[in-house]
Amino acid sequence: MNPMHTRRLFLQRSMALLAAMPSVPLFLDSTALAMTNALDDPFRNHQNSGTDGKILVIVQLSGGNDGLNTVIPFADDNYQRARPSLAKRAGDVLKINDHIGLNSELASLKGLFDNGEMSIIQGVGYPNPNRSHFRSMDIWHTAEPENERLTSGWLGRYFDAQCSGVDPKNPSAGDSDKSMIGVAIGENQPLAMRGERILPVSFERAEQFRYRGSDEDAFEQLAGTGPSADDPSASDAASNSTPGAPTTGSSPVATAQARARASRRAPAQVAPSAEDQLSFLSRTTLDAVANSDRIIRATGNHTPVGEYPRGDFGAGLRTVAAMIAGEMPTRVYYVSLGGFDTHANQGGRHDQLMATFAQGIDAFLKDMKAQGNADRVMVMTFSEFGRRVAQNASGGTDHGAAAPMFLFGSRLREGVIGRHPSLTDLDSGDLKFNLDFRSIYASLLEHWLDVPSKPILGKQFDTAKIVRG
Repeated sequence: MNPMHTRRLFLQRSMALLAAMPSVPLFLDSTALAMTNALDDPFRNHQNSGTDGKILVIVQLSGGNDGLNTVIPFADDNYQRARPSLAKRAGDVLKINDHIGLNSELASLKGLFDNGEMSIIQGVGYPNPNRSHFRSMDIWHTAEPENERLTSGWLGRYFDAQCSGVDPKNPSAGDSDKSMIGVAIGENQPLAMRGERILPVSFERAEQFRYRGSDEDAFEQLAGTGPSADDPSASDAASNSTPGAPTTGSSPVATAQARARASRRAPAQVAPSAEDQLSFLSRTTLDAVANSDRIIRATGNHTPVGEYPRGDFGAGLRTVAAMIAGEMPTRVYYVSLGGFDTHANQGGRHDQLMATFAQGIDAFLKDMKAQGNADRVMVMTFSEFGRRVAQNASGGTDHGAAAPMFLFGSRLREGVIGRHPSLTDLDSGDLKFNLDFRSIYASLLEHWLDVPSKPILGKQFDTAKIVRG
């Protein structure tokens, strides 16, 4: 059967099963598509998991960060004239060289730069920039400026590619590790992380990623953690069951356990039956609960070294640090910091955001060093666009185009990548980009995550030498 047809068939039927099954974690409702994978190609696990391989942490600066007041061209008189009240003076910046410097609130990051643990990528954007928050963010997430109908993100396509084979280091690993290849911290699941076959785990708080149904005792039994997990009658009933056939006289829990075990032994079927789907649903639910327990244990046992900022951003980075310390199999994490849509009264507000950003990154990297994971972790930051060169009448800046990106890690090759955009040769009042953001994605895919970038990005982009050794 055609895999796409199989997916559609399974999805149609699994919706009814989701509604009928008495014990389903609520977080599975929003990621039901992930259950279709088991009836497609024989996916089992990603290669080089986060337990021993390289890890990428994405930090999204939502709202359009003002790049000119982040990486500041303090020596350019055009900058001072365009921003009579917002421009930073030469004595107020952390100088990188004779032309540019960092916002004074980024002092801890300047220390990382001086130690070779931070790269500044200047003038990043894409052709024909879109100044809508939603459309531009979609472009950065999908890496497809010309395609408005794409439903997968660049990281999601990476997940799909990586999960198509068995991990040679751990061939017996199950679907639970596969489902953990990407983790997004936040209220919404980012489009960048969505694949056609793999969907990331997404939660705002670790304690929310757990079963919250009406029959928790029964579900604990189903997961093998409740008091009836070792009950002889349940065990006997389960052991006597056969794939595709309900067990007469057994409890729903025992039947579901038996189906889950049988589904792991049974060969893949061409056309999934309702029983096959229920077996898979049980197994997927068990895997999700197991991962829930692992996440909660990891975050509960973690003692941070650095001082994280208050709020969701700091909590998100702290959760990521805890999961890395807990040896989760995740390769990509995603965290956001919002509030950058500074149309009015930008000065103090933007400086506060810079301080929060710097404190969070500094605390996270201190955690990585204390864990001994600094060489395995790289952080990439981006925003959907920069701000206009000239300030507006409200003491703020409006939507712009090109902006800087940052990379953090102990294995970076260069300090400053690219040249700062001209402040006189503008695109309708906005900075022109010098470097396509997809070149940075290609560099991370090829030189950090060790996969070909062309199948994921659709074509081959020039890569920057961002990783040493």
